[in-house]
Amino acid sequence: MSGIVVRRIGPAAYEALGPVFAELARHALEPNPHMAPAAVTAATDLVEASDIVVLCAWYSEALDFEQLVGVWALRHERGWRSGFAPVLLAPVLPLYEVSSLPVVDRDHAVEASRALLRYVLASSDLPHTLALPLLPLDGPGYAALVEACRSTGSTIAIAERWSRPVMIPRPGDDPERYLRRALGSAYKKRMQQFRAVIKSGALTFRRSRGQAAIDALDSFLTLEAAGWKGQAGTAIACIPEDTAYFRRLAALFAAEDGLQIDTLLLDGQVLAMGLLIESAGRRHFLKIAYDETQARHSPGRTLTVAMLRADFGGTPPEFFDSGAGDGVDAGTYVWGERREMGNALIGLGRQRIGLPRMAALSRMWLRRLRRRRQDRSATAPSGRAPA
Repeated sequence: MSGIVVRRIGPAAYEALGPVFAELARHALEPNPHMAPAAVTAATDLVEASDIVVLCAWYSEALDFEQLVGVWALRHERGWRSGFAPVLLAPVLPLYEVSSLPVVDRDHAVEASRALLRYVLASSDLPHTLALPLLPLDGPGYAALVEACRSTGSTIAIAERWSRPVMIPRPGDDPERYLRRALGSAYKKRMQQFRAVIKSGALTFRRSRGQAAIDALDSFLTLEAAGWKGQAGTAIACIPEDTAYFRRLAALFAAEDGLQIDTLLLDGQVLAMGLLIESAGRRHFLKIAYDETQARHSPGRTLTVAMLRADFGGTPPEFFDSGAGDGVDAGTYVWGERREMGNALIGLGRQRIGLPRMAALSRMWLRRLRRRRQDRSATAPSGRAPA
């Protein structure tokens, strides 16, 4: 008898499913590297393994055959971010990860999504509220999740929304064609800025993968720590636990050819670097670091132009996710498409989500208030306090 059954496993057991997950990702409705065994295993450097819940949906057509058709990695959370109510949070590390979507097989998307929700709903030892702070609010993955919520009597509440730059190449695209479409009226100005950097010195782009990317990680960490994040103590290299996490993440993804570090150099000196991971043709930009003393060259934007040119010089990813958060100006990047994102909560069945929703809304308003104060400080006349 055919059907879908969901089993719950821990990070150690899930680590052994690397090849099986890779096969699922190749047939997924929307691949998500943050649900991969490599990401979950690395996360145990920062999260107690006992707090991580990995749900695997298996489709069976016969007694001796099972196919993995869905994966959702979540963790138990209960603190001020959830209004001190118990929730299941995805992704496991939303500070460094960029998508909350489960990975489901394209031929069983709704059934697998529904089975995952039903499993949580039927589990008395799991919270019936899901916190999804990085949920794409468009695309087939979200549509499948919405339908699964409808059929299980569950509700989705969105606390805040923002627009994230992404790249979705079209057939026949090359760097210039894509940039003209993506930048629109800003194309001439942006490319003048890029050419000005080229005229100021020898501009070199280097793309590293595999062991070469692991070797480049030290330079990335050093570059980030040399700027304001290092002075504030928030750079990865300033936090031993985070350093260990990124080293492990890099090693695990590199072993599957899923790690990439892009480096831009000006006259042999590193101008900017980008750290990326990927799964089944979908690439996610995790972190950027740049030389703040070279701000006149707009190093971050210059790096993204060079990255885009390199992408179209070979085989571009099917989908590129900038990973930009709600506080990032989408115009900072050169990628032209936009994806609507949201900080979402799902109440399974009749579960109330009052406290987590109040906490999410409170964080949103506090962030907005902080940004207004920062904007007023930035625009206040020199020597005079902002009004």
